[in-house]
Amino acid sequence: MPRPFLRYAGGKAGLLKDLYKHVPSDFNRYYEPFAGGSALFFSLTPSDALLSDFNEELMNAYRAVRDDLEGLMELLRPCPNEEAFYYEMREKHPMELSPLEAAARFIYLNKTCFNGIYRVNSKNEFNVPFANLKSPSICDESTLRLSSKTLQGVEILASSFEEVLKLPQEGDFVYMDPPYIPVSSTSFVDYCKNGFGMDRQEELAGCFRDLTERGVKCVLSNADVEWIRETYKDFNIFEVMAKRSINSNGAGRGKVGELIVRNW
Repeated sequence: MPRPFLRYAGGKAGLLKDLYKHVPSDFNRYYEPFAGGSALFFSLTPSDALLSDFNEELMNAYRAVRDDLEGLMELLRPCPNEEAFYYEMREKHPMELSPLEAAARFIYLNKTCFNGIYRVNSKNEFNVPFANLKSPSICDESTLRLSSKTLQGVEILASSFEEVLKLPQEGDFVYMDPPYIPVSSTSFVDYCKNGFGMDRQEELAGCFRDLTERGVKCVLSNADVEWIRETYKDFNIFEVMAKRSINSNGAGRGKVGELIVRNW
């Protein structure tokens, strides 16, 4: 079965059994506006889909896997799991590379950085440290080939969720997996330069309500916090337990409560 070709903080591979319970039995087009690792997409393999994320580097990697897999793997195969090489790659600016080179850099850093975190500083520069893993799968050819096959015909955009969520029509299905509301001061949620604050959570909730009125089936994942329970109280809310390993406080790792919201 296809699976994500990236390691991704907050990925949903461990929650698929819970998510399957809330996927409609029949839908037209599949939308995922916070793609990340796209675990649900790869497990469902919908015939008609749109994947999007605000992270241009991420979506450039998706396009490379879809459109030029052989060229991408040629660049990845010789990459060593070495600290000096890692920091040399990290120092390169993706805008100064070809799209294919930028994709290879992104995947290499993802496979060899600490916990698969994507984090940038105020200058929008990737700043996650080297992980010193024993044997990371830098060029996992079998996974990449399955991913490329699954991505054929899929629309891939680097866009804000507001723009993408204007597109779904009645009968479509949208899965929303935004950066979570932090449950504590040590929770990791800063995936991009400008963050994803409560104003963005409010806007997303507005989109969720609008899509509901348009007859689009939606499922949303987020942290089990009172704001989510109150904001989405008119919809079906389900509690799940998810494994989390990214927290500056060790006590915040392990199984934590999350919520799945469904609009039907």
